[in-house]
Amino acid sequence: MILENGVVRTMEPSLPLARSLAIAGELVAGGVSAQEAALPGPERIDLGGRCVVPGFTDSHVHFPTWAMAQDEVRLEGTSSLEEAVERVREALDGSSGDWLRGRGWRSGDWSPPVEPTKHELDAIAPDRPVALMARDSHSVWLNSAALARANGDLQVPGGVVELDERGEPTGVLREESCWNFRDRYIETTDDEYVEAMRAGVKLAASRGVTAVHDKDGWLGALRFWQRLEAEGALCLRVWQSLPEIKAGELVEVDVRSGLGGPLLKVGYLKGFMDGTLGSQTARMLDGSGVEITSREQLEQYIRDATRAGFPIAVHAIGDLANREALDAFEATREEWQPLGLRQRIEHAQLLAPEDIPRFAELGIAASVQFSHAPSDRDLADRFWGELDSEPYAFRSLLDSGVVLANGSDAPIEELDPLLGIRAGVARTLDERTAWHPEQALSVEQALHATTVAPAWLAGDERRRGKLVPGYLADLVVLNRDPLACEPEELAEVRVVATMLGGAWTHNPPPW
Repeated sequence: MILENGVVRTMEPSLPLARSLAIAGELVAGGVSAQEAALPGPERIDLGGRCVVPGFTDSHVHFPTWAMAQDEVRLEGTSSLEEAVERVREALDGSSGDWLRGRGWRSGDWSPPVEPTKHELDAIAPDRPVALMARDSHSVWLNSAALARANGDLQVPGGVVELDERGEPTGVLREESCWNFRDRYIETTDDEYVEAMRAGVKLAASRGVTAVHDKDGWLGALRFWQRLEAEGALCLRVWQSLPEIKAGELVEVDVRSGLGGPLLKVGYLKGFMDGTLGSQTARMLDGSGVEITSREQLEQYIRDATRAGFPIAVHAIGDLANREALDAFEATREEWQPLGLRQRIEHAQLLAPEDIPRFAELGIAASVQFSHAPSDRDLADRFWGELDSEPYAFRSLLDSGVVLANGSDAPIEELDPLLGIRAGVARTLDERTAWHPEQALSVEQALHATTVAPAWLAGDERRRGKLVPGYLADLVVLNRDPLACEPEELAEVRVVATMLGGAWTHNPPPW
């Protein structure tokens, strides 16, 4: 196959631009000379001036959760508690079954910014259990019928059960209490997940996604992916996480990172240091927030993961959580660095200035989400605006020499790499001016974080992330060349088609 008459952005510095691309089987075969282009035989595809870039990787996505969320009540964009309740009421009227599930509320976006309680939901759903995950997935809003399913079993270590003045649960659970309730009492079958994921991989392909680093290890997501792969429905590459607490078991059974095939691999372990900005549980240098994992516990997790041959991805939002995660990596680096394990901190949303260069010094990647910056700007200004630490310091991290990878954190933000790239470059996604424009990236830097860096994190940098001979033909055809656009024009860039390993997974030509 020859793709010709277009712009090919290879992401290889020694040959960044080509006008055509040859593909043999599942691999890139190289550029095409004028003499080769005149030969008969290969399928020839006229790009018509369109742009080809390496396939996008979402480095942080809760894929099964995001796929399920496509059919749940969505509360993003609600401006008040009353508007959120009205959306739930409308969903109740048009649905059936046991649970009503939803997500996306964030009380900090409401005017006034009041916390929800079970009473608002009880008024519209006195008997049917309702569970509404917060936008950051670190809190859940329940009605009394849902709370009754737990029979008082709500408090767990690292969790928060919000109580009213009488000492009764308000209906909001945070952190480990939220997740424990979700896992134990909100019934969702494997079949429901797999059915949602069948549709989800197609939707992801339509947005140029050819690979994901899935963070839903707690769900048993591995078996969902295995079912998709077995039935031939897996049209992207999966680098799957497992919970950090499983490290000891992995040592016993001698499982190593990279186990799997070309589409599905067990990749890394995932842990949490703290909560989030939206739930006001991020662990801060001022003493606020919720500690989910202590620095000492993380050191032990890293050691266990190292013995099992796994890198670890650590969720850290607040400045103290990030510092202690870096401290734990530093304390253990003589064990994991010789093995070449590619450690990472997820989010890195608020950093003390003196901690920014430590990422590169220690060899810790920053796995961030460009779209969080414009989405969280109002909350960050409200709660962090007077602090000395730097929020969403993507450019400062990159300038310090860190490996910067981009993801969506879907369903918290939408799984849409082009939207994320635009957020990283423009630092705004609405009519407002750029937020902290000094932290803006170039298009090439944002594209690198969505193609090359994620492949490196997965140990696959010699096979993916670039369009050069010998690499997998994982690519996206765009209607415009993003590197030739002004920041305000990036909103006009669209995915035309997607290819995985030489086979079209979305909208094959002709176009």
